[in-house]
Amino acid sequence: MTIAIKVLGPGCNNCHLVEENTRAAVAQLGLEAEIEHVTDRAEYPSYGLLFTPGLVINNKLVSGGRIPSVAEVTTWLADAAIAA
Repeated sequence: MTIAIKVLGPGCNNCHLVEENTRAAVAQLGLEAEIEHVTDRAEYPSYGLLFTPGLVINNKLVSGGRIPSVAEVTTWLADAAIAA
């Protein structure tokens, strides 16, 4: 199963760091994932995001307003893979 991942943010440096850490975690786990960068601010409230950058895994907001580490993202992705 492919894991759906969204990075929410305007495309700032922090957003790119979240995406880089997420791609590293996906690679470590050897998962299939579709990573999308959402820059439309009108979509953020539907995920409950108050501050960018945000990270959504399988339509669940797992992080907002900070840059999660590769280790954190790895844990969230492993949990999502098990739940799928």
